[in-house]
Amino acid sequence: MGASLEIQLIAVAAAVACALVGVFLVLRRMALMADAISHTVLLGIVLSFFVVQDLHSPWLLLGAALMGVATVALVEALQRSGLVAEDAAIALVFPALFSLAVLLIGLYARNVHLDADVVLMGELALAPFERVLLFGLDLPQSLVTLTGILLLNLLAIGLFYKELKLSTFDPVLAATLGIAPALLHYGLMALVAVTAVGAFDSVGAVLVVALIVTPPAAAHLLTDDLQRMLLLSAGIGAGSALSGYWLARWLDSNIAGSMALMAGVWFCVVWAAAPERGLLALLRRQARQRWQVAERVLALHLRSAEEEGAPNLVDRLPERLRWEPKFARQVLRRAEANGLVQYQAGGLVLTERGRQQAGYSSSRITGSS
Repeated sequence: MGASLEIQLIAVAAAVACALVGVFLVLRRMALMADAISHTVLLGIVLSFFVVQDLHSPWLLLGAALMGVATVALVEALQRSGLVAEDAAIALVFPALFSLAVLLIGLYARNVHLDADVVLMGELALAPFERVLLFGLDLPQSLVTLTGILLLNLLAIGLFYKELKLSTFDPVLAATLGIAPALLHYGLMALVAVTAVGAFDSVGAVLVVALIVTPPAAAHLLTDDLQRMLLLSAGIGAGSALSGYWLARWLDSNIAGSMALMAGVWFCVVWAAAPERGLLALLRRQARQRWQVAERVLALHLRSAEEEGAPNLVDRLPERLRWEPKFARQVLRRAEANGLVQYQAGGLVLTERGRQQAGYSSSRITGSS
């Protein structure tokens, strides 16, 4: 297996693992919590290292997960106090814990390969150099770690899919049915913490946030179905990883940064072109509503003129409705094409469909006459 393929596999494993847990954070409107956890778990790693004195110990993952849960608990405690809003609570907790971690590294771990810059930025190009033997295969350690975390995320989501879905969309109903939303909530935060730690060596803590939030946000624009959202999020994450790798090779730049950039590019594409919620679809709806309103105004004007017995001369419409002549001609063409009006002796009259648009029928006119 070549280094290029290994780097791409590591990138895909990191992106998909982040995207899967990110779906639930986005749906729970907790995207900022991913930023907090991805930074504060560094304190969990540092404290665990002081205990076990081994940077490769699995206890570091446990310590990071516990610190992620502690971060959430502290934020929610501040929020429940009623004195601090959620965003302010996050902004208070994670800089304090992250700064403490940086301080401890500077004071007591200067000679250890544990530094904040590495954790924040990551470097995928160096990932294949740290290797481990597994079942007789010589594999990059990051690939083994991230694949294990990806399988853990898949297993947790598969086992607790119904509970996660219900507690995400209706926590009150979940509690009524005997499901423990709080337990699932903190379990999910622990998964986010473990995922963030696993991705440190490859993409770095800062870029973990992009991979946790951006693909799920793009998937949410495409569907409301949770299963499809998970699949789309994983696909967009994998696509961001692969396209980011090749962009980095082309530009000779940082791979993780290129992955985050491509995640943003794919989000922009989806944001613009999503069939129902995209920008283009929104502009089309607004344009359609604009024409519908104009046709409605025209129909009401013609109805009023019919009731008053006044002639509806075409050349007087722009003046009466205070429309630009070009816009008035466009509205008339659309109204005629849609069967709302017809020309008679240089004037306009409503068709039956036009009268319905104006809110009355020809029978009313006949009866009133």
